[in-house]
Amino acid sequence: MNAHDPLAPHSHEPNPLPPSPDADLTVHFPDGTCRCIAAAALRSLDFAPTDRVAERPASAEQVTLPNCYIVSTGHGASGPFAFTGLRLLDLVDLLWKGDWTQVEVVSGDGFGTRAQRRELTEPTTRPIILAHTLDGRPLSRADGLVRLIVPSETDDALRQVKWVAHVRIVSDR
Repeated sequence: MNAHDPLAPHSHEPNPLPPSPDADLTVHFPDGTCRCIAAAALRSLDFAPTDRVAERPASAEQVTLPNCYIVSTGHGASGPFAFTGLRLLDLVDLLWKGDWTQVEVVSGDGFGTRAQRRELTEPTTRPIILAHTLDGRPLSRADGLVRLIVPSETDDALRQVKWVAHVRIVSDR
C-alpha cells in the first residue's frame, strides 16, 4: 500500500471533538453518484433502497453485538459495550447491486479503513457494523453518532472509525 494512503493502517491522534457539525453519512457509488443518509434514518432503516435495487433485502436488520471494546488512540481500551447497528454489508446490499470489491469507511476528520468484499460476505456471528447505539442508548455526536465497529479488532483500533462521514463502495472495474 502507498505510504500516503489515508486509508492505510496508521496511527491517529485522539479526536475528542467532532470534526464538523454535519452528522449525515454520504454513500459514494462506483458509478460516481452518491446518496446522503441521516443518522436517524440509519437507525430506523427509514430510507428507500435506490433504483439500483429492486427491494429491501430480507436480511437487512439492526444487530446488537455484545462484548465489544473501543480501543482509542491515546486512551487505551474501554468496554465491554453492546453496540447496535446495521451490518456494513446490509448497507451495500440496500443501495448497490452492481459489482464491488471493497468498501471504504472514512470519518469526518479523514481517518478511514477498508473492508474487502470477502470479509463482509463470509458468514460470522460478529459482523462489521455501522453502530448508532451503545448499551441501548443512541450514540451522541461526541460519542461518534455513527461508528464503524470491527468486533475482531481488539488491540490497535486502526479499523474502528468514529464520526463516519463517507462510505465508498468500490469496484475494480
